[in-house]
Amino acid sequence: MSKSRNITVRVQSSEGTKRIELHPSDSIVKLFEKVHDAFGLPGFAFALFRERNNQGELVSSRSKSISSSGLRHGDMIYLAPLNGALLWENPRPSTSSSREGSYSLPQADNRSSSSIARQSRQSTGSLVVEDEIDQVLWKQDGKVQRKRDEKLCRHGGNACCVHCSPLEPYDEVYLKDQNVKHMSFHAYLRKLSGGINKGKFVWLEEINCRIKPGCKDHPPWPKGICSKCQPNAITLNRQVYRHVDNAMFENPHLVERFLDYWRTTGHQRIGFLYGRYEVHSDVPLGIRATVAAIYEPPQESSRDHVTLLPDDKEQIVEEIASQLGLRRVGWIFTDLVAEDLKKGTVKHVRNVNSHFLSAQECIMAGHFQNLHPNPCRFSPNGCFGSKFVTICVTGDATNQVHMEGYSVSNQCMGLVRDQCLIPTKDAAELGYIKESSDKQYVPDVYYKEKDTYGNEVQRLARPLPVEYLLLDVPASTPLTPIYTFHFDSNIQPFPVENRLIDGHIQDFSQLSNYLQQFSPNQFLNAVSDFHLLLYIAVMDMLPMREHMKPLLTAVRERDNDKVIEWSQSEHWATVEQLIAASGTSGAVGSHHSAPTPPLDSNSPAAQWTCPHCTFLNLPHLHACDMCSLPR
Repeated sequence: MSKSRNITVRVQSSEGTKRIELHPSDSIVKLFEKVHDAFGLPGFAFALFRERNNQGELVSSRSKSISSSGLRHGDMIYLAPLNGALLWENPRPSTSSSREGSYSLPQADNRSSSSIARQSRQSTGSLVVEDEIDQVLWKQDGKVQRKRDEKLCRHGGNACCVHCSPLEPYDEVYLKDQNVKHMSFHAYLRKLSGGINKGKFVWLEEINCRIKPGCKDHPPWPKGICSKCQPNAITLNRQVYRHVDNAMFENPHLVERFLDYWRTTGHQRIGFLYGRYEVHSDVPLGIRATVAAIYEPPQESSRDHVTLLPDDKEQIVEEIASQLGLRRVGWIFTDLVAEDLKKGTVKHVRNVNSHFLSAQECIMAGHFQNLHPNPCRFSPNGCFGSKFVTICVTGDATNQVHMEGYSVSNQCMGLVRDQCLIPTKDAAELGYIKESSDKQYVPDVYYKEKDTYGNEVQRLARPLPVEYLLLDVPASTPLTPIYTFHFDSNIQPFPVENRLIDGHIQDFSQLSNYLQQFSPNQFLNAVSDFHLLLYIAVMDMLPMREHMKPLLTAVRERDNDKVIEWSQSEHWATVEQLIAASGTSGAVGSHHSAPTPPLDSNSPAAQWTCPHCTFLNLPHLHACDMCSLPR
């Protein structure tokens, strides 16, 4: 075989481009084998395409040659995974423990990755299940309509000109006039997919800071590294788009209820935001995160710090929220320091002279965003960025409590995912890119800024101003409050979970006291409380979780008849009987509701055991001192 007759084909993937040398008489199977070896892939769960948008598939065959397929010297082909299979190591959790598309090339059968692709048709973009809001926006035109300009337009009412024709959703002049700092993500996609190519070359890749595995040219790091497996240096850019354009709390009561903990203890607090994504009409093709409830996970806090603890009920919370039509859309935390207790003012500690989000908070936000990736058809692995938002409750310039919303850039997510970004010890506004060690190789990361002469210079991100990683997300409440869950200022609300302070602990006596505020025909309003529903689902003495689906559906649909029907079920009847029994014995948990019997209270015979939690109680108690259930 003459060397001069060989041809070189370029293969592009999310991990870079490789050159494959072939002879025109080689089979397509040979091409797949060489691609597999060049990229160091663990299996053959991939397909090859002539076009970047996964069109013009190369079907693997032992009988078809390179020349007959139409491939020529210098051609570029594109590699994409099958069935969501991960071609390289990826920190994002997979939906399956096995690679469904992985297999070895058969000896007697011409079926290959391409034949499987025809069955499943996983061109990564075509079968990605995007969020419902993305599907809605993708079908919209997105153009900004303009009225006829009486001064500049010289045509009739049925015509248009450059002065009144619709604008693209990414038009910079329009966004600047409307004071929109970042274009929406879908406007950004329209900008990429516009023009003559119509999105043919749109390819959204996340940055990679890790050594590519499988290289056999040298020993593993730290003994060796080469240009094929070494990640490229990264230059950070200010992100011009954002995945969520506004965070809206349905009503002020949501935030006030969350702030009650700080007002009571003076300690900071973290909560997770549950709601839904909706169209935000104030920004072309914008998305709004509407918050309907705040869940407070187990945590330890003080005046200056908060530490999240393991949450064994997290799965139950997600299940309840999903059946209520909600999902986790963000997180909220307080940074409040009282200035004048009489006036109710707080200190203004976050500003342009200090910081807006600390490096540690940016890392936390990046961590949460990585846990909640955004499905995207233009990404080689099916996800790009995140819609997860960060809300900080702090003091403003007038020393009043207010909310500030943010998200971190996709580049920040990559740095956090690959464990390259760490906080500095003495400056909250500065992060630091780790240096390479014998345990981890870290590529050089740069950012650009202007020097004193106005020239743009590139600096090593050691340290790194975290402002390069931040995106503003306005946070607000509507003029007309919205109530997914019932609110009545005359009703004492059910306590919020995981608040281990007097008067805020969830127990059966609190459930009894809360429900007794409602009449039987107000049962729908009574159970329309996110925290109450969570408590009912996790009650130890009365397992209700498996019987709650009809109730949750009825609450979501606001169907009073279905709620009443559920309240008459055998499962809830037991709860009502216990509530009635506790109500007939005076105040729940009262130690003086009956005269003390003459028996010695220290005598084991005089004490009684709670049938629900087995706690040993004093004889004069009519309700368990541990679980508050009646005797």
